[in-house]
Amino acid sequence: MATMVKTKKNEERCFYVVHPLDDVAEEKFDAENLGPMPMTRSVKWSLMALRGYLVTMGVLVAYHVLCVAGVIGH
Repeated sequence: MATMVKTKKNEERCFYVVHPLDDVAEEKFDAENLGPMPMTRSVKWSLMALRGYLVTMGVLVAYHVLCVAGVIGH
């Protein structure tokens, strides 16, 4: 968190940066009471495409590992 203050001498702006561990603790949200996140159609399609990509890459890695191990001949 950064705080901006003006110095009295020359009206120059000065930023003080506070590390998050040294900052005042904030109240956290309870995830169980938030409900589902609203998503547009394009966001849903993008997430489904990402899921498909990750599944495909996982299958390709598993196939490569099995080929290197000699379980699947080629």
